[in-house]
Amino acid sequence: MRFYIITIFFLIFGLNFGCAQRFGYIDTDFILNKMPEYKKAQEEINQLSQAWEKEIQEMSKKRDEMYSAFQAEQVLLTETMKKERTEALQKKETELKEYQKKVFGFGGLFFLKKQELIKPIQDKVWDAVDKVCKENSLAIMFDKAGELVMIYTDPRYDYTDFVLDQLGLGDPNDKIKN
Repeated sequence: MRFYIITIFFLIFGLNFGCAQRFGYIDTDFILNKMPEYKKAQEEINQLSQAWEKEIQEMSKKRDEMYSAFQAEQVLLTETMKKERTEALQKKETELKEYQKKVFGFGGLFFLKKQELIKPIQDKVWDAVDKVCKENSLAIMFDKAGELVMIYTDPRYDYTDFVLDQLGLGDPNDKIKN
């Protein structure tokens, strides 16, 4: 964390002591939540996630039922039958873990679908941020929704409304701009 603060300090103040760097900040969470296409994408992602969770729960339930049946019948089974049932249980467990990884693991279906739906929306926001930065001659734009902790922010440097205007989502009654 200290490294990031030092890096930001040098970006703002240290690279060119002769001319001040103009900077601003935005709140991407606020911007994204104002975008109807983002809300729609989030709803689709949530529905898919719930459907996949339900499938995993059903697979888990079947595995648990197999295990319960095995436990109940274990005393009546021959060694060969016990071995077969144990292998079947292990196979079910492996299938379940593989499916969970396929869906929710890194690079899994959930990750890919989320990227497919959200990336175009984020690109739209980044394009708007780029335009706002160029129009306002800003050298640096921070995101207060990100991991960078901003202890204090002066509203004069908040460009969130400008980005919303650029996206066509601004409040027409908002008369106060920097």
